[in-house]
Amino acid sequence: MRRTLTLDNSFELWLCCALEIMRITQRSFIGTVLLSLALGPTTKAGTFGLETLDLQYAEQGWGEPRANKSVDEHPLFIDGKRFEHGFGTHAISTFWIALSGKGDRFTATVGVDDEVGQRGSVVFKVVGDGKTLWESGVLRGGDPAKEVSVDLHGINKLLLSVGDAGDDINDDHADWADAKIAMMEGKPEAIAPVREPAIVLTPEPSPRPRINGAGIFGARPGWPVLFTIPATGERPMTISASKLPPGLKLDPQTGQISGVLKDRGVYQVKLRAKNAIGKTERTLKIVSGDKSALTPPMGWNSWNCFGCDVTEANVRAAADAMVASGLINHGWTYINIDDCWEAGRDAEGRILSNEKFPDMKALTDYVHSKGLKIGLYSSPGPKTCAGHEGSYQHEELDARQYADWGFDYLKYDWCSYGGIVPNADHAGLLKPYQLMRAALNQAPRDIVFSLCQYGMGNVWEWGAEVGGNCWRTTGDISDTWSSMSHIGFGQAGHENYAGPGHWNDPDMLVVGYVGWSAKVRPSRLTPNEQYTHISLWCLLCSPLLIGCDMTRLDDFTLNLLTNDEVLNLNQDPLGRQAGRIAQKGALEVWAKDLEDGSKAVGLFNLGEEEAPIIATWSELGRTGKQKVRDLWRQSDLGTFTDQFQASVPRHGVMLVRISRTK
Repeated sequence: MRRTLTLDNSFELWLCCALEIMRITQRSFIGTVLLSLALGPTTKAGTFGLETLDLQYAEQGWGEPRANKSVDEHPLFIDGKRFEHGFGTHAISTFWIALSGKGDRFTATVGVDDEVGQRGSVVFKVVGDGKTLWESGVLRGGDPAKEVSVDLHGINKLLLSVGDAGDDINDDHADWADAKIAMMEGKPEAIAPVREPAIVLTPEPSPRPRINGAGIFGARPGWPVLFTIPATGERPMTISASKLPPGLKLDPQTGQISGVLKDRGVYQVKLRAKNAIGKTERTLKIVSGDKSALTPPMGWNSWNCFGCDVTEANVRAAADAMVASGLINHGWTYINIDDCWEAGRDAEGRILSNEKFPDMKALTDYVHSKGLKIGLYSSPGPKTCAGHEGSYQHEELDARQYADWGFDYLKYDWCSYGGIVPNADHAGLLKPYQLMRAALNQAPRDIVFSLCQYGMGNVWEWGAEVGGNCWRTTGDISDTWSSMSHIGFGQAGHENYAGPGHWNDPDMLVVGYVGWSAKVRPSRLTPNEQYTHISLWCLLCSPLLIGCDMTRLDDFTLNLLTNDEVLNLNQDPLGRQAGRIAQKGALEVWAKDLEDGSKAVGLFNLGEEEAPIIATWSELGRTGKQKVRDLWRQSDLGTFTDQFQASVPRHGVMLVRISRTK
């Protein structure tokens, strides 16, 4: 029976017409269109669990972001309560979400995951369009969870961040449990990290000869010396030296200085390099005394690329690549084996290498034949971090074995020593490093001593006292902006404890192909972040240890590692570490004094948008007209009065040298 229509109400008329046509035509499309005309625009409101977003876009200081699990891949637990849904992360963590002004409310329950027990300390923040909307305060392992409820009306970009509460990121396992975003319309979208072109800034080296690297070198008399003069330019090239100390000789083709220093003293050696195009000369100061590492060590370490998968073949290949790539000509020196080379001990207690390293003496001889030095790893505890044989109660035997094998560098990692001396006091922190330093002093070889105990007990205050040449000030670095920037910019205030022979160490470099296993991949740092990484580590006078697969060096990575004007900041003989001289929000200015009286200055943008940064002469302790040089591009920018300003991209840097005009 056909329904009778009336015109009493226009809305009812439209609706009835739509229903009638749908019934008659059976055409759902037409019916849908007519219904939309009758009812107006539809509102697609909904609630979305955070775990349903693309978590791969989250950045964090350690591990991988996890959906519905903790960062260690366990069920989410906070203070004994289990949560089925959420996002497990690790400080320092950032996750950007696009809302396009259509969000309604963000809710969550947050805290430190129970998998770390009473350890860990974090601060959760919810930030909308640059304004903090909610902050948790410091939450520690075992604390009750906190409830989050934030109004999102009008917010375009939402940031969920987890900070480290001002200490370090160790054990900072953080959970955004039952996290949901309610939308008035549409759905939230995770924002992918910015993709930038990998622009090579370092100019090609001139074919004319140039002598690079540190202008000073220290060694103990009576022990073997190896120093390769780093020189760029067209080959063949002849290198000569006048006034070498007694006991040393120079190979003019390889540029290798070798021998044994006989007497103490300071020697001013004139170096010369000559090829078919031209010639150059430079002075090298050789100090024969009790100190080595008068400038920060530069080299390679196996851990950040290969982790426990490292083999002798990897180490030989790294040495080959150091030479073939030309890095040796810019001052890169050490080839260091990290953990996982160890086996057990023989009947006399001597440390043995495992099947991956069948002949350590042959390996060191091979690396030395390249003009390079070689390093090794151990722990003061009974086991290393990876569970291999440590040096506990075998310090003298191990130091002697390292010297007999021919090693030049020792990284000494705290690890299981914490089980020997739990909750160590100041004396307990010093003791294991004092023991090994004394053993190294008796060994017939110069061995750089690198303390690795993650900054416990403010190691920068006493690292030199126990004979450390460098000491880790932080936890392990990873190839994320949150990790690298937190570690690097967290070095402010440590500058008074570094100097020739003893250096703060904010961990190894994470550029190039890394992976901590045999499966390496490109660094997750953007190109700008990699420029920031190298610039800051050079300003900080940090040991520069390349952490990538040396057989996969591309043009961009080589550009980062072969800019002599940048590397000279790290190797400057004055040995002054940079400090932060100005900070305005996410914009920072760092500066260091150089031996020639000039200043190296880094203008850093830690923010998310390009911004102008100003370095003023009053902040830098300068007056009058100053010449400014762009170190990455190796070009003069002009003469400036009172200040220098540059526009710096997101997570980027402008690195300059400021000097008086003549």
